[in-house]
Amino acid sequence: MKHMRNLHLMMASTAFLTLAGPALALDGTDMMKKLNAATSAGGTVITFEKAEADGDTVTATGVQVGSSSLPGDTLKIGDLTFEGVEEIEGGGYHAKTVSFPDIDISQEEGRFSANEIQITGLTIPANATGDTLNDILLYETVSTGPIALNIKGKDVLAIDSIESNLERQDGGFAYDANVAGLKADLSQVEDSNAKEAIEKLGLTTLDGTVTMKGIWEIESGKVAVDEYAFDFKNVGRLNFAVDFSGYTLGFIKSLQEAVKTAKANPNKEEANQATGLAMLGLMQQLTINSASIRFDDASITKKALDYAGSQQGVTGDQLAQSLKGLVPMMMAQLNMPELQNQVAAAVNTYLDGPKSLTISAAPEKPVPVPMIIGAAMGAPNTIPSVLGVKVTAND
Repeated sequence: MKHMRNLHLMMASTAFLTLAGPALALDGTDMMKKLNAATSAGGTVITFEKAEADGDTVTATGVQVGSSSLPGDTLKIGDLTFEGVEEIEGGGYHAKTVSFPDIDISQEEGRFSANEIQITGLTIPANATGDTLNDILLYETVSTGPIALNIKGKDVLAIDSIESNLERQDGGFAYDANVAGLKADLSQVEDSNAKEAIEKLGLTTLDGTVTMKGIWEIESGKVAVDEYAFDFKNVGRLNFAVDFSGYTLGFIKSLQEAVKTAKANPNKEEANQATGLAMLGLMQQLTINSASIRFDDASITKKALDYAGSQQGVTGDQLAQSLKGLVPMMMAQLNMPELQNQVAAAVNTYLDGPKSLTISAAPEKPVPVPMIIGAAMGAPNTIPSVLGVKVTAND
């Protein structure tokens, strides 16, 4: 009897597993459809031939990526492999890694290649409404290996690697990105004047990095980009920083809907006008907290002065002295006395010994974008005081 009971239990267990198996299996087709729904909100369309699951791995074949604004024009990706896939609460999906095939595209005299493309921690929402964080497409890291653009057999642009990270925090995200080993070959420029300038300035080859980091607070819509920098050897480092509020999920959704409506309108002139009005309406939700542009020189200023001076028959130092007198006269035409004095002082300091030049805006209180637009249209000379603009050098 005991053996019979065990046999019945084994048969019952087998029957349960047989029935439960298909219900627990991943639906690769459903996952890819939801991925397309999530990317379509931003205008990117993903198509595929089939998506098959094997355990927690989903392989999508014949994947192509296109844009809703360019129907019929697609990029053939090939097969995507999603590993460590699991269905999450609500019907969405989470993949530990997404691996792309290497890209190698040739057209006429050009060739583009990108290797080792991968996404980690990809979360695909069940319903891509964009209403909450659970309704948007998220990732932890996007990375690539070498990327190259080759023209006529020579790499004119090459990148060692790219990495972008998104870290979810209470109420928002912290993000950073790094483009390492960015090299550009300008020796193939054909215009004679441009070619001469490039050679004199020592810019036949550019070598540098691009970095970015900041935060996004979802509820307030505050976006603080602390660093968006282009840093090239023997040239300098140009960094942009901005802090503004109002960029909420609702704002993004309204923006996407405005673009979608414009694309659906066959009358392009009417669509552009409607889009412009919609954008003006949306801009009213944004406020500027601060902003700045800073350039740290790495020898390019002296080279530029020497080259520009040689074109006028003077030395670089003589041209610098001329600029010191010319800048105040040019600024005087703007009728901004306070800013004129700041700019003149900063230019003099910088030209005497180029180190850094900074233009910053730090208003006492956040300034609504409509106020800035109104000042620009009605009284442009008030903009420096409205935004708290300052210009400094070598600080």
